[in-house]
Amino acid sequence: MIHPGAIAQVAEWPELPYDAWAPTLDTLHMKLQVIGKIRLALTRREPQWANVPLYLTARGLTTSPMWSGHTGFAIDVDLVDHEVLVAVNDGRVERVPLRARPVADFYQELMERLHRLEIDARITTKPSEVSDPIPFPEDTVHRSYDPQWANRFWRLLARVDLILKEHRGRFRGRTSAVSFWWGTFDLALARYSGRPVTPPADGGIIRQVGGDAEQVCVGFWPGNGVLRQPALFAYAYPSPPGIEQAALRPGSARWNPDMGEFILPYEDVRGSRDPRQAILDFAESTFQAGAARQQWDPALLVPY
Repeated sequence: MIHPGAIAQVAEWPELPYDAWAPTLDTLHMKLQVIGKIRLALTRREPQWANVPLYLTARGLTTSPMWSGHTGFAIDVDLVDHEVLVAVNDGRVERVPLRARPVADFYQELMERLHRLEIDARITTKPSEVSDPIPFPEDTVHRSYDPQWANRFWRLLARVDLILKEHRGRFRGRTSAVSFWWGTFDLALARYSGRPVTPPADGGIIRQVGGDAEQVCVGFWPGNGVLRQPALFAYAYPSPPGIEQAALRPGSARWNPDMGEFILPYEDVRGSRDPRQAILDFAESTFQAGAARQQWDPALLVPY
């Protein structure tokens, strides 16, 4: 538990020990999945699932505008006042608190507020891309929520978001937006070569839509049961032979054979002389490692 008032003293690059805030992380993850699935249900599918993620705001995360029937609206997650706002384009607003309570209660209240606003959101209630998923209406397991840990996580996301946008701006080709993926609970950016990929036939709907283009991806996530620490990650898809031997910057970046990705521990970033440059170096060196081995157009390998 972070002591009251400590949030004002959190540095630009705060500590985010996975084990200390994992209960809050898990609960926040499930609540954001509810919101993400509403966006998924009410938007048309786009290449690479571009209609699915959330985006950083000055106070948290947003779905961006959506439409239901005759109603335009957006859902914002305020991680300063710790509430979810459903804002309709006619001025109506409904608020659902992000307090410590079961996901099932949060889900029920949010769906009731949407119904009150005449928003018809029929979602699949089973969480995506997690082990042992519990349907939202039945989830009385995930209930912990420490506002100060949630706010610290968002503040770190907001800092990384700007650096990934800086990296994105140096590329001449097609990219994704810097996006928060509520399924895998990470902030990521993908650069594309422009060449298609045939996804594996047994990859499921997520891979069929998201795995049909050659890309190099970089991002940040706060840790999970496999890697119990926050870290920057990067990978090339499809993974080219020999990529694990690539020379990376900064020196603490490594290939993780268990995950099949490059990893830069966040503690090494925050302990470096220039964390922003460390992230940019990791993003650029992993991009070059993947794109060169995939034999991208040389013009795309030159920073803009």
